[in-house]
Amino acid sequence: MRFTLWLALFAMAVLSVGALAARDNDAASGLTFFNGKDLSGWEGLTKYWSVKDGAIVGYTPEDPKHNTFLCSKKKYGDFELKFQVRLKDGIGNSGVQIRSKIVDPEKFIVAGPQCDIGAGYWGSLYGERFGGMMKQSPPDLVKKVVKPSDFNDYSIRCVGKHVTIKVNGETMVDGDFPQMPDEGIIAWQLHAGFKSMEVTFKDIQFKELSKNEK
Repeated sequence: MRFTLWLALFAMAVLSVGALAARDNDAASGLTFFNGKDLSGWEGLTKYWSVKDGAIVGYTPEDPKHNTFLCSKKKYGDFELKFQVRLKDGIGNSGVQIRSKIVDPEKFIVAGPQCDIGAGYWGSLYGERFGGMMKQSPPDLVKKVVKPSDFNDYSIRCVGKHVTIKVNGETMVDGDFPQMPDEGIIAWQLHAGFKSMEVTFKDIQFKELSKNEK
Protein backbone atom coordinates (compact mmCIF):
# COMPACT_ATOMS: atom_id res chain seq x y z
CA MET A 1 0.00 0.00 0.00
CA ARG A 2 2.78 2.42 0.97
CA PHE A 3 4.65 1.64 -2.25
CA THR A 4 1.51 2.26 -4.34
CA LEU A 5 0.90 5.54 -2.55
CA TRP A 6 4.51 6.58 -3.12
CA LEU A 7 4.21 5.82 -6.83
CA ALA A 8 1.01 7.86 -7.06
CA LEU A 9 2.61 10.83 -5.31
CA PHE A 10 5.69 10.58 -7.52
CA ALA A 11 3.55 10.52 -10.67
CA MET A 12 1.62 13.58 -9.51
CA ALA A 13 4.86 15.42 -8.83
CA VAL A 14 6.22 14.61 -12.29
CA LEU A 15 3.01 15.79 -13.95
CA SER A 16 3.03 19.00 -11.92
CA VAL A 17 6.63 19.76 -12.88
CA GLY A 18 5.80 19.07 -16.52
CA ALA A 19 2.81 21.38 -16.43
CA LEU A 20 4.83 24.16 -14.79
CA ALA A 21 7.62 23.75 -17.34
CA ALA A 22 5.13 23.96 -20.22
CA ARG A 23 3.56 27.07 -18.72
CA ASP A 24 6.98 28.68 -18.28
CA ASN A 25 7.89 27.85 -21.88
CA ASP A 26 4.66 29.44 -23.10
CA ALA A 27 5.35 32.57 -21.07
CA ALA A 28 8.92 32.76 -22.36
CA SER A 29 7.70 32.36 -25.94
CA GLY A 30 5.24 35.22 -25.47
CA LEU A 31 7.84 37.54 -23.95
CA THR A 32 10.30 36.76 -26.73
CA PHE A 33 7.62 37.68 -29.27
CA PHE A 34 6.70 41.00 -27.59
CA ASN A 35 8.06 42.04 -24.21
CA GLY A 36 5.36 44.64 -23.49
CA LYS A 37 7.96 47.35 -22.83
CA ASP A 38 9.55 48.34 -26.12
CA LEU A 39 9.93 47.25 -29.74
CA SER A 40 12.89 44.95 -29.21
CA GLY A 41 12.71 42.21 -31.83
CA TRP A 42 10.69 44.38 -34.20
CA GLU A 43 11.53 46.73 -37.07
CA GLY A 44 9.55 49.36 -38.94
CA LEU A 45 9.25 53.11 -39.51
CA THR A 46 9.72 54.22 -35.91
CA LYS A 47 7.89 57.51 -36.41
CA TYR A 48 4.66 55.52 -36.72
CA TRP A 49 5.07 52.87 -34.01
CA SER A 50 5.34 52.96 -30.22
CA VAL A 51 4.57 51.00 -27.05
CA LYS A 52 2.09 52.56 -24.62
CA ASP A 53 0.86 50.88 -21.43
CA GLY A 54 2.05 47.50 -22.67
CA ALA A 55 0.32 47.81 -26.04
CA ILE A 56 1.64 48.26 -29.58
CA VAL A 57 0.28 51.49 -31.07
CA GLY A 58 0.47 52.48 -34.71
CA TYR A 59 -0.33 56.10 -35.58
CA THR A 60 -0.12 58.01 -38.85
CA PRO A 61 -0.52 61.79 -38.46
CA GLU A 62 -0.74 61.96 -42.25
CA ASP A 63 -1.32 59.55 -45.13
CA PRO A 64 1.94 57.58 -45.56
CA LYS A 65 0.99 56.98 -49.23
CA HIS A 66 1.85 53.29 -48.91
CA ASN A 67 0.94 50.48 -46.55
CA THR A 68 3.65 50.07 -43.94
CA PHE A 69 4.30 47.47 -41.25
CA LEU A 70 5.94 46.77 -37.92
CA CYS A 71 7.76 43.51 -38.66
CA SER A 72 9.10 40.74 -36.47
CA LYS A 73 12.81 40.13 -36.96
CA LYS A 74 12.19 36.43 -36.45
CA LYS A 75 10.36 34.07 -38.79
CA TYR A 76 7.60 31.81 -37.49
CA GLY A 77 5.89 28.64 -38.69
CA ASP A 78 3.05 27.19 -36.59
CA PHE A 79 1.65 29.42 -33.85
CA GLU A 80 -1.32 30.85 -31.97
CA LEU A 81 -1.67 34.61 -31.59
CA LYS A 82 -4.35 36.32 -29.51
CA PHE A 83 -4.83 40.02 -28.82
CA GLN A 84 -7.35 42.84 -28.54
CA VAL A 85 -7.41 45.44 -31.29
CA ARG A 86 -9.05 48.82 -31.74
CA LEU A 87 -9.22 51.23 -34.65
CA LYS A 88 -9.64 54.61 -32.96
CA ASP A 89 -13.08 56.05 -33.78
CA GLY A 90 -13.52 53.17 -36.22
CA ILE A 91 -11.28 54.93 -38.73
CA GLY A 92 -8.64 53.17 -40.79
CA ASN A 93 -7.61 49.70 -41.78
CA SER A 94 -5.04 47.33 -40.34
CA GLY A 95 -4.17 43.67 -40.19
CA VAL A 96 -1.65 41.08 -39.12
CA GLN A 97 0.65 39.54 -41.69
CA ILE A 98 1.50 35.88 -41.14
CA ARG A 99 4.32 33.89 -42.77
CA SER A 100 5.15 36.95 -44.83
CA LYS A 101 8.26 38.70 -46.15
CA ILE A 102 9.56 42.26 -46.46
CA VAL A 103 9.71 43.38 -50.10
CA ASP A 104 10.81 46.99 -49.48
CA PRO A 105 13.10 47.35 -46.42
CA GLU A 106 13.15 51.16 -46.63
CA LYS A 107 9.38 51.60 -46.47
CA PHE A 108 8.73 48.30 -44.66
CA ILE A 109 6.32 47.09 -47.30
CA VAL A 110 5.36 43.45 -46.85
CA ALA A 111 3.94 40.65 -49.01
CA GLY A 112 2.04 37.59 -47.83
CA PRO A 113 -1.18 36.40 -46.13
CA GLN A 114 -2.89 38.96 -43.89
CA CYS A 115 -5.52 38.52 -41.19
CA ASP A 116 -7.53 41.65 -41.91
CA ILE A 117 -8.89 44.37 -39.64
CA GLY A 118 -11.22 47.13 -40.80
CA ALA A 119 -14.66 47.91 -42.20
CA GLY A 120 -15.63 45.38 -44.85
CA TYR A 121 -12.63 43.18 -44.09
CA TRP A 122 -12.71 42.21 -40.40
CA GLY A 123 -11.59 38.60 -39.96
CA SER A 124 -10.88 37.97 -43.64
CA LEU A 125 -7.70 36.34 -44.93
CA TYR A 126 -6.23 38.65 -47.57
CA GLY A 127 -3.15 38.24 -49.75
CA GLU A 128 -1.15 41.47 -49.39
CA ARG A 129 0.83 41.63 -52.65
CA PHE A 130 -0.01 37.93 -52.64
CA GLY A 131 -2.97 37.59 -54.98
CA GLY A 132 -5.70 39.49 -53.15
CA MET A 133 -8.59 38.02 -51.18
CA MET A 134 -7.94 34.45 -50.03
CA LYS A 135 -11.10 34.00 -47.93
CA GLN A 136 -13.75 36.61 -47.18
CA SER A 137 -15.29 36.59 -43.72
CA PRO A 138 -19.13 36.30 -43.55
CA PRO A 139 -20.45 39.91 -43.80
CA ASP A 140 -23.57 39.25 -41.69
CA LEU A 141 -21.51 37.69 -38.90
CA VAL A 142 -19.01 40.55 -38.98
CA LYS A 143 -21.83 43.08 -38.70
CA LYS A 144 -23.26 41.16 -35.75
CA VAL A 145 -20.13 40.75 -33.61
CA VAL A 146 -17.61 43.49 -34.48
CA LYS A 147 -17.44 46.67 -32.39
CA PRO A 148 -16.14 49.16 -34.98
CA SER A 149 -14.68 51.76 -32.61
CA ASP A 150 -13.97 49.61 -29.53
CA PHE A 151 -11.58 46.80 -28.66
CA ASN A 152 -12.28 43.44 -30.28
CA ASP A 153 -10.84 40.04 -29.36
CA TYR A 154 -8.88 38.61 -32.27
CA SER A 155 -7.24 35.20 -32.52
CA ILE A 156 -5.14 33.55 -35.22
CA ARG A 157 -4.10 29.92 -35.33
CA CYS A 158 -1.79 28.83 -38.13
CA VAL A 159 -0.80 25.16 -38.41
CA GLY A 160 0.64 23.79 -41.64
CA LYS A 161 -1.55 25.12 -44.44
CA HIS A 162 -4.55 25.56 -42.12
CA VAL A 163 -5.57 28.98 -40.80
CA THR A 164 -8.30 29.79 -38.28
CA ILE A 165 -9.31 33.39 -37.57
CA LYS A 166 -11.76 34.32 -34.83
CA VAL A 167 -13.16 37.72 -33.88
CA ASN A 168 -14.90 38.06 -30.51
CA GLY A 169 -15.06 34.28 -30.29
CA GLU A 170 -16.77 33.80 -33.66
CA THR A 171 -15.01 31.88 -36.43
CA MET A 172 -14.49 34.03 -39.51
CA VAL A 173 -12.06 31.84 -41.46
CA ASP A 174 -11.23 28.17 -40.96
CA GLY A 175 -9.64 26.34 -43.86
CA ASP A 176 -6.64 25.04 -45.75
CA PHE A 177 -4.72 27.34 -48.08
CA PRO A 178 -2.26 25.51 -50.37
CA GLN A 179 -0.39 28.73 -51.20
CA MET A 180 0.42 29.38 -47.53
CA PRO A 181 4.23 29.68 -47.06
CA ASP A 182 5.87 27.32 -44.56
CA GLU A 183 7.24 30.19 -42.46
CA GLY A 184 7.77 33.93 -42.46
CA ILE A 185 7.57 37.08 -40.42
CA ILE A 186 4.57 38.38 -38.49
CA ALA A 187 3.79 42.06 -39.02
CA TRP A 188 1.26 44.65 -37.84
CA GLN A 189 -0.18 46.94 -40.52
CA LEU A 190 -0.88 50.64 -40.95
CA HIS A 191 -2.89 51.12 -44.15
CA ALA A 192 -2.47 54.02 -46.55
CA GLY A 193 -5.35 56.15 -47.77
CA PHE A 194 -6.41 57.76 -44.49
CA LYS A 195 -5.67 61.35 -43.46
CA SER A 196 -4.86 60.01 -40.00
CA MET A 197 -5.46 56.75 -38.17
CA GLU A 198 -4.51 54.98 -34.96
CA VAL A 199 -4.58 51.26 -34.20
CA THR A 200 -3.87 49.68 -30.82
CA PHE A 201 -2.94 46.04 -30.20
CA LYS A 202 -3.07 45.09 -26.51
CA ASP A 203 -3.10 41.97 -24.30
CA ILE A 204 -0.92 40.23 -26.87
CA GLN A 205 -0.48 36.49 -26.24
CA PHE A 206 1.73 34.42 -28.51
CA LYS A 207 2.62 30.75 -28.54
CA GLU A 208 4.75 28.78 -30.97
CA LEU A 209 3.21 25.35 -31.42
CA SER A 210 5.16 22.14 -31.01
CA LYS A 211 4.27 18.88 -32.75
CA ASN A 212 2.33 17.72 -29.67
CA GLU A 213 0.12 20.83 -29.69
CA LYS A 214 -1.06 20.77 -33.31
